[in-house]
Order: sequence, then C-alpha cells, then structure tokens
Amino acid sequence: MPVDPVPDKTDDPRSEQAPARPAAQSGPEHVLIRRAQAGDERAFEELLRSYEGRAWRVVRNMVPCDEDARDLVQDGFLRVFRSLERFDFQYAFSTWLYRILTNLAIDHLRRRRPVKSTSAPDEEDADLELVDHDAPAPAAAMESEETVAEVRAVLATLAPHFHSVLVLRELEGLPCNEIAEIVGATHVTVRWRLHRGRKLFQEAWERRGSRAANSSHPEPVEPPVEPPEGRPQA
Repeated sequence: MPVDPVPDKTDDPRSEQAPARPAAQSGPEHVLIRRAQAGDERAFEELLRSYEGRAWRVVRNMVPCDEDARDLVQDGFLRVFRSLERFDFQYAFSTWLYRILTNLAIDHLRRRRPVKSTSAPDEEDADLELVDHDAPAPAAAMESEETVAEVRAVLATLAPHFHSVLVLRELEGLPCNEIAEIVGATHVTVRWRLHRGRKLFQEAWERRGSRAANSSHPEPVEPPVEPPEGRPQA
C-alpha cells in the first residue's frame, strides 16, 4: 500500500474544528459555505445535498440499521449547521464532515457494544512492511447486493477503531493521510489499524463462510434400524 509522506501529528478525535489539512484550492463548495454563513438557507441545503449520498453511505456502512444511520446523518448535518460559522476555508469541508459523522458513528457503536481495544500499546512502532496485500478486504467481498449485508455484519464484529478505518479506506477509498485527520490519529497508527483490521476481517469472514457451508451440508442422519420380524422391540 503506497504511503503518502505527511506530518506525524495527532488531532483530538472529539473535536469538530476543521482538521489541519489545507485544501488544494477553493472550489464551488466554499462559495456555498460563504453564502450559507451569510444566511442563505438554499445554499446550505444545496451543500448538504451534494454530500447527502456520501454521508449516508459512510454512516450506513458503520452502523447496523437504516434507522440509526438516518438519525446519525441528521445529527451530523445539524452539527455542521451549528459549527459552520467557525469553518476555516484553508481546510477541506469533506474531511471535516467525515470527521463529524465518523465520531458520531463510533460513539453509537461503543454505546451499543463496548469493545476492548485489541491494539497493542506500541502500535505506532509496528512493522508495517509486513502488511499482507493479499488479505481479502471488505470492498473485494462486496461483489453483489446480497453480500453487502454480510460484509456489514462482519465489519460490525470488529472494534470501532478498526471498523471505521476499514470503511473509510476500503469502501470510501480515502487516502491514509486523510483518514488520519478524520479519526484523529497519526498516519502510522492508521496504517497499523488497517493492517490489523484486514486480518481480523479475513478471519471473521472465513469463519462466517465455514458456518454457512456447514449449515448447508448437515451431517447425514442414519435411519432407525427396524427390528427383525417376530422379535419384540427392546
């Protein structure tokens, strides 16, 4: 996996301030933000519509049901509205939005199922050159609509800090440096979580496949032996 050289820094994952990544250039979304800051409601609605699909997708891939995802997206958009006046135009709006949504989803997952962290205390010093590039990834498993629910079910078995980076990298295609800004971790930590998360996903996916195979091919049941004629059953 290619590595983009970025400064090694850690942001507060709970913050809703814009993450420290300068945007490449000012685009149409910045025009909409300025109009929304000036009180143009239509501009804000247009801004949200442009991100509605992506916001829904990333949250739905992190939480187990449609209703919860809808509630979290609405909560995220409300937080965007309340914080828009503080938006810093040298940063990317998309990264800021993803951070808000990801934090909400992670909090939701932790409330539903507290999970002990399986990360090592020295995870940032892990040997990341040992990443298994052949390990199945969630995106590779989503070949058809009927497998989407299975992939989500397997992802839901992982701790939130693995679940979130896998969704952002494998399903959303975001680069590691942007994921680091979204989840408030260092670039190296994100790479370690991806490495470990892929292995955990592979193991859980294979276990699920084995259970499905066993249930579709149950052990044959031998018919009861009939007693010989004329001899009473015991």
